[in-house]
Formats: sequence, structure tokens, C-alpha cells
Amino acid sequence: MKRILSITLVLCMAVMTAAAADLKVGVLCGLTGPAPSFGQSEKDGIMLAINEWNAKGGLLGQKIVPVVEDGQCDAAASVNAANKVITQDGVKFILGETCSGSTIPVTEISNAAKIVLMAATATSQNVTVDKNGKTKAYTFRVCYIDPFQGGILGQFAWAKLKAKKAFILYDQGNDYTIGLANSFEIKFKAAGGTIVGKENYTKTDTDFSAILAKVKTAKPDVIVLPDYYNIVNLVMKQAKEKGITAPFIGGDGWDSPDLDKSVADGGYYTNHYSAADPRPEVQNFLKAFGAAYKDDKNQPKTPDAFAVLGYDAANLLFSGIKAAGSTNPDKVKAAIEAIKFSGVTGKLTMDKAHNPVKSLTILHITGGKIVFDSVIQP
Repeated sequence: MKRILSITLVLCMAVMTAAAADLKVGVLCGLTGPAPSFGQSEKDGIMLAINEWNAKGGLLGQKIVPVVEDGQCDAAASVNAANKVITQDGVKFILGETCSGSTIPVTEISNAAKIVLMAATATSQNVTVDKNGKTKAYTFRVCYIDPFQGGILGQFAWAKLKAKKAFILYDQGNDYTIGLANSFEIKFKAAGGTIVGKENYTKTDTDFSAILAKVKTAKPDVIVLPDYYNIVNLVMKQAKEKGITAPFIGGDGWDSPDLDKSVADGGYYTNHYSAADPRPEVQNFLKAFGAAYKDDKNQPKTPDAFAVLGYDAANLLFSGIKAAGSTNPDKVKAAIEAIKFSGVTGKLTMDKAHNPVKSLTILHITGGKIVFDSVIQP
């Protein structure tokens, strides 16, 4: 009996030791919902980074174990997922969620619990600061913010496209599209441009004929559509059917394998990187991603911006933990605040609001292809 008890005790201690050697990280991605390709891409990038760290021995001697939950790009679902990984799984670190509207309520929970959250793709200004403009101490992001992105669009439309008149379309219930639309308007008007129309819609709308009739009558030089690819596909298809020829411009929400390049032809959008960038960080990542993920023809996948940001977010968080030499959230957040990081999307440091200071890329859709246009420095 004593021998059996002794063996049992040894086994239990071995299990406890193995569990202690694991570093659990919450991974919240919108794998279903309005834009599932975004969440899947983000997850793919995160998982590639985790696998690479584990292949090199893990982090601080611990194996990184992802606890993946589907936030659905939905506030309620994401809050439930966050509560689950924090209270049941005991994570100290979270990567995600995919969409701004679902990430913001998650940060209220994670910040209160002193959980370090690294957002990969949530660009709303309200992700890292509260309603009073105070920085959320434990919340960071690797992507640029909407005011910067939208402002660059305004600058680009005026200076590069020589547009004098713009028409803005936006989803009235989406923080992402509202933020980009507002910052575009401020920058474009400051440059001397005129807003000849501004119309909103909802995420469930499918018929944009009434709005597009107003666009055609206004005869803008450029049409601003800072929404996700699924809405872009619908609006631009109907715009072409109405004979609207003014170029559309938008944000990083356009960047998806599911963007219909035939209807989006002639458009421009801001993005976080270009696969044509010769930097070693980019080219090495493309090779690794293509080796890990294949398309339906078993060919190497080309990562979109969400995959790249997922990868950079994970690497930034893990680099912060390594620099801290600890999994204590207070030490890790201090390390990230002081970090100088070189990722696929470029070199960055953190500003006082926990947003990265980094460059932005403009891409052009032409001839059925997405090609590099320019890089804008902060």
C-alpha cells in the first residue's frame, strides 16, 4: 500500500511540475462572426510565433500553451471568452481580440485584473485609453491606431490622388469605421479638401443603391469606405453597376484573401506591411508562413496583414516577457513600455498611450493584383 501511495505521489508531483512548466496565454480571435478570415489569419500568425518559440525551448524555460477562444468579433462573446481564460484557465497574458468593438470591453476586464493584453489588430483609439483619456496600464497593441491611419488617408487623397472633393461612407455602429471616417475628414479638410457628402449604414445592410445614388450626384473625386472587406465587396460591386468611376479608398479592413479584387480595382487602402518589402524580417516570415500554411491547392499561403499582426503581437509580448525575465505582469508591462522591437511590420517603440510608433504602407488594387504604392513614416 505504501509503495502504491509513493508511486501515486510521484506521479502527481510530476503532473504538477509539468503544469508549472507551461506558460498559458489566452488567444481571443474572431473565428466566426462578421469577418472570420480576419480572426483565422490572426490566429495563424499567433500560432506560428508560439510554435517558433517552443521549438527554441519555450520562454523562460516554459512551454507556451495557447488557450484559444472564439470571440466572434462580438462584445458579449469576447467578454465571456476573456472571463473564461482568466478565471478558469488562469492566464496572465492575452493576445486579441480581433475587432476593436469587441477588444475594448475585454480590456476593461483584463486591465482591472492586471492581465497584460496585447491587441494585434484592434485599431480604435479607445483600446488602450479609457473614456477619460487615461492609458490602460496593462493594455498594449502592435497595430497603428485609427486617427493615424485615417489621417494618412486624408493626406494621401489630397497630396497623391489630387482629390479636392470626398464623399464618406461609414457603418454607424462600428467604432473602427467611425474612427477612420472622422480622422480622414479632419485631415482632408485641413489640407483644403471639401466633404461633399457623408452617409452611414448598418452592418446588416445589403442594398446601398440609395446611398450610391447620392454619391453619383455629388461627383466626388474620391470615395472613402473605411470598412471590412465583406462590406467593401458589396458597396463597390453596386457602385460599378451604377457607373461610379471615382476611386475608393479605405483602411486595413480591406486586407483579406476574400476581398473581391475585380470590384475593388482602382482602389487604395492603408496596410501594415507589403510582401514586396525586401527586409529580412518580412521575407523570412513569408517563407515560414508559407511552409506552415497551405491554400486549397496545397500551395504556400501568402499572409495578409492580420496574420502578420498576429505574429508580431505574439513576438512583441514574448519579447517583453523575456526582457522582464519574469511572468509577473507588472514587470512585463514595464519591459514592453521600454522596448525597442523590430518585427515584420517594422521597427517600433511604445508611446505613452501604449500605441506603437511605426510606419504605414499604402497598397493599390490594379489589374486584379494588390501592389505596393508607398510607405508613410509617422
